[in-house]
Amino acid sequence: MSESKRDNLSVQRERAVLVACLLPGAETDPHDPLGELRSLADTAGAVTVDELMQNRIKPNPATFIGSGKTRDLAEMVRTAKADVVIFDNDLSPSQIGNIEKITECKVLDRSELILDIFAARAQTHEAKLQVELAQLEYTYPRLRAMWSHLERIVGGAPAGIGTRGPGEQQLEIDRRIVQRKKSELKKQIRMVQQRKTRQVAKRNRDFFTVGLVGYTNAGKSTLFNTLTDGDAYADDKLFATLSTRTRRWDLGSGDTVMLSDTVGFVRNLPHHLVASFRATLEEAIHSDLLLVVLDAAHPRALQQWQTVSDVLSDIGVTDQPRVLVLNKVDLLEHNADLLVFQRQDPGCLAISAKTGRDTDRLVERVRSAMRGPVRQVTLRITPSDGKAMHFLDRAGDILHSEYRDDETVFTVRIGQRQLDQLLAMHTGAMVVDGEPQAPDPVE
Repeated sequence: MSESKRDNLSVQRERAVLVACLLPGAETDPHDPLGELRSLADTAGAVTVDELMQNRIKPNPATFIGSGKTRDLAEMVRTAKADVVIFDNDLSPSQIGNIEKITECKVLDRSELILDIFAARAQTHEAKLQVELAQLEYTYPRLRAMWSHLERIVGGAPAGIGTRGPGEQQLEIDRRIVQRKKSELKKQIRMVQQRKTRQVAKRNRDFFTVGLVGYTNAGKSTLFNTLTDGDAYADDKLFATLSTRTRRWDLGSGDTVMLSDTVGFVRNLPHHLVASFRATLEEAIHSDLLLVVLDAAHPRALQQWQTVSDVLSDIGVTDQPRVLVLNKVDLLEHNADLLVFQRQDPGCLAISAKTGRDTDRLVERVRSAMRGPVRQVTLRITPSDGKAMHFLDRAGDILHSEYRDDETVFTVRIGQRQLDQLLAMHTGAMVVDGEPQAPDPVE
């Protein structure tokens, strides 16, 4: 393939041939092995015109698929007038180069396709920094090994799938400058992480925080909008959400939490992308509670659940309590399909974010987690501490009250977290079960 081939592609929807080499133990849908790649290609703006699959014990070192299948692929490309070949596997630079020579067509592997989608969807400064770093660390060093030089993509819109994003302006410069750019990006991302860590820490002090996590297109943003009126972008495409959005979620009865919608996960997510998006996932890392949203109607739901668990472990999210939320149950033909999840996680909740079905049960579960163990305590509060009195009236269940000249004595049922919040905010003398509580010093 000529060096200019990648730069001269039309920005219109590209015609794509999808390829999968199915190796032993591959995490694919046996009924539709190319289903997820097809969705990824559609999200990237491609039109699938043909597909090719091959079962192999191990990859061909030169072309990943066999030589005969590669020739078949070249014929497919010519017949379908394809612009791009997209593999559901990760290829080496030499394999990409060899396949491009035979097919005379641009070739992308799975990781490059995912990076391209992130580049096209990144809107915030933070997301753009993270995508650019991921591209430099994965895509462009690989491309340098495939071609002797890379020309600047000049003018107008990006030139097709695999060439989009802020990182492309660095393609003309040598490896030393790329390394310098990576160092600058890492420094900027560290600053973003430090700022976000401070923001999240403050939010966690003031509120109970809940993070929505799950496989891409599981319905997290739809659920976020249903619960908070948060106006998050929701679409029936993979990676509809790239930037975290946080809103207040009113649980009723005076209870409020902060709910965060995060980027969706996908199997074989590029390692550099996970590392680069750690700041975006800060809310999940430090949330008091995680809602793991799963598309219960998806034929590979169990595998997607495992992928989410693996990615959470990769980014260090291991200790927070979790609630498995089985979404899209309105699409299930038989409720018996839920039994497999209920056997593995008896505490899971089945809902429909789109219709609002049984979201009230989710509210109650989150309220219970927010309040913590309920205690019955006796509180003695001075009348001058109006803020504490108002909070107690809103957050506790007052069983008895006795008003005295210099204090009010309450017998109250209250969650441990609410009690902790009450103690943190009080400014006057307070006694809990006979123990004096000193007010926090004013900073």
